[in-house]
Amino acid sequence: MTTQTLPTHKLWFAALKPPMYSVAVIPIWVGSAIAWSEQQQLNIPIFWTFLSAAILIIAWLNLTNDVFDADTGIDVNKAHSLVNLTGNQSLIFWLANGFLGLGCLGLVAIAWWQQDVTVLALILLSCFLGYTYQGPPFRLGYQGLGELICFITFGPLAVFAAYYSQTQTWSTRPLPAAIIIGLTTSLILFCSHFHQIADDLSAGKRSPIARLGTARGARLLPWICGGIFGLILMFMVFKLFGHGVVLSFVSLPLAIHLCRHVWRYHDQPDLVKDCKFIAVGLHFVSGLLLGIGLLA
Repeated sequence: MTTQTLPTHKLWFAALKPPMYSVAVIPIWVGSAIAWSEQQQLNIPIFWTFLSAAILIIAWLNLTNDVFDADTGIDVNKAHSLVNLTGNQSLIFWLANGFLGLGCLGLVAIAWWQQDVTVLALILLSCFLGYTYQGPPFRLGYQGLGELICFITFGPLAVFAAYYSQTQTWSTRPLPAAIIIGLTTSLILFCSHFHQIADDLSAGKRSPIARLGTARGARLLPWICGGIFGLILMFMVFKLFGHGVVLSFVSLPLAIHLCRHVWRYHDQPDLVKDCKFIAVGLHFVSGLLLGIGLLA
């Protein structure tokens, strides 16, 4: 069953992308876990305010991506685009901006409570980079730079912002974890291109898979996944991670499943499209366990 023939409620579920909101949760969880491991306490109001703001900002990103993709015509065959479902691009655009405004209010509240604008500045920078992915006149995602933007925003910027929100200090300690989270988040975006390569190429979007082709992309995927777990081991060897993070290797079967799934179906869009949700699961489980390991 293709997305064109899915029941309406399933199209709405696909359009709203509930699993994707884990990309807001995991960086804040990991950054806060590192802060907890250092000071043995957590500012609960700050944590929940930051998490709520991050979820609202992800909603803004998801909705504006549909809006900007509608402008380029790349989503013309995407039945689960919110713009296509509602037939009202302007409504989705202003709804997205409303989510962004509410998210920024949460960040302003944190800045006011702490009398410190650092977290606000870091996340506003992340928002700007997120806009450049699809938004005019940048549309850097069309140049194949989406994964790099994803790595920076959901890795170093988000993890350091979460850490700083709890400690109001700078440290290099979150950097290894930020690298891992940035890579697993970028992996989701990388996998999302396999099933839409035809639409990407027709719209002039030079995503990594559009440049490589699905077969070479499928062959590259095990190296990416292996590199992520290899980095975790390396950080443990160099004592940048404690031994507790070995817990994250429980997610290794998900990485193996992802690679096998993509290799088997890389040239079958209706079957390979589920790989991005496997990547979301890998990101969530590995990030959750990484944070728990960092607490040890």
